[in-house]
Amino acid sequence: MSFVAPVSTDALLSEAEKEDLYIKLIEQLNKDFNLANDAVDFPKSTTPEELKVQLHEKIYRLIQYKFAEYLNLLYIIDVPENEVKKLDGSDIVELSQQVAFLVLKREWQKVWFRNKF
Repeated sequence: MSFVAPVSTDALLSEAEKEDLYIKLIEQLNKDFNLANDAVDFPKSTTPEELKVQLHEKIYRLIQYKFAEYLNLLYIIDVPENEVKKLDGSDIVELSQQVAFLVLKREWQKVWFRNKF
């Protein structure tokens, strides 16, 4: 069984739910944001749609107002730098949405591997 990176945020979240790893994904996000000194506390009751929106807003605010913390977060989560560099930064709303997906993708990868191996 090999890891297949999801193609969209919705696909990723539905996969996490299907594999009963959605709560672990939330825990991983909370843990890494706290490590990056930018605490979030997504409750376990957060729906996938709420998570998608709240994570997007959080990333947006970091890019806008706390750029150093944003870079630190990407480093802590270990989002591939080359993937971030490929993004078009001209529209900050679009950019923060794409970065939120990269963050989720990396966190999902961690959770998935930890639970499969």
